Amino acid sequence: MNARLSSVDMPVPDARAESAARARQQQLTKPPGSLGRLEDLACWFAARLRTPIPQISRSEIFVFAGDHGVAARGVSAFPQSVTGQMLGNFANSGAAINVLASLEGARIEVVDVGVAGDQEAPSGVRREKVRAGTRDLFVEAAMTDEELSLAMSVGERCAREAAQRGAQVLIAGDMGIANTTAAACLICAFTNTAPDQVVGRGTGVDDVGLARKREVVAGALARAGTAVGVTDVSKLQEGSDRSRAARKLFAQLGGLEIAAMAGLYIEGARNGVPLVLDGFISAAAALAAVMLEPGALRWMMASHRSAEGGHSVALRALGLEPLVDLGMRLGEGSGAALSLPIIKAALALHRNMATFTSAGIDGATE
Repeated sequence: MNARLSSVDMPVPDARAESAARARQQQLTKPPGSLGRLEDLACWFAARLRTPIPQISRSEIFVFAGDHGVAARGVSAFPQSVTGQMLGNFANSGAAINVLASLEGARIEVVDVGVAGDQEAPSGVRREKVRAGTRDLFVEAAMTDEELSLAMSVGERCAREAAQRGAQVLIAGDMGIANTTAAACLICAFTNTAPDQVVGRGTGVDDVGLARKREVVAGALARAGTAVGVTDVSKLQEGSDRSRAARKLFAQLGGLEIAAMAGLYIEGARNGVPLVLDGFISAAAALAAVMLEPGALRWMMASHRSAEGGHSVALRALGLEPLVDLGMRLGEGSGAALSLPIIKAALALHRNMATFTSAGIDGATE
């Protein structure tokens, strides 16, 4: 196992800053709790940015792209070629995440971790290709352990570079035809949940396609469980045994872009940068990251609830409550980017509202 996944150097949020932020919330000119979760958001960021009155001036978004061998089994409504074509769309600022990032002035970088084919990545797309797509997880391991390590290291490098630039929020997005199949496998494996509760329509498969997708996930889980020798990793105690089993399952069932996302989450947490999760694929990557490094969880917050039903399963396992539910299921980091204005509003209220004392207003008598 990669020694860099040790929890020894994982930082802890600043409880003193959070306590001071909660005390300030009680002094602002409003009934306590009247701003609901916006108050909790401000305090959450106070603890992680280590100041009672936090402010976000730099957010960074990384969209990791990779293809999946299991796409050949008809689990997606779109052909595999779309992954590579979308790289050009990202490069030309034509995707949803480009629009949302520009609204917030967030830096965005698109990273080719494993898009199928040998074509050069479009200008502006970072080339970090580990291999040209994963293997078919229905019949064999999607990645070798070395490939998993290499893909995770891509995300780790991105997180370190962002932290060095002063990023205060990290968002990981995804692009990969058939990656909801890989993500569903991981969520089922890490939560011991049946495929019919996790597998959704993804890009919009019909009823026949959905049934086929569930069969593929069930078959992949059975094959991987036999290969790894673990039927329920969620019951293993935190520590080296669970991490080793989770890592093996990750290589068996995951995706190159999902591995890069998990690497970004672990390294982002290690660098003390708040992590805003996106949807279904992001949650699978987050589960993998937490299985490998439990301390990463305290740096994660959920932006939205995906329309993919399995997302709720993953969020429950992580113990996270999303900010919004808009019926989205796009990926790319779009839901997380959409949450940035809400987060900034929470921090602005916390920072700029008057206190009862400064406004000369009587506070509550009880």
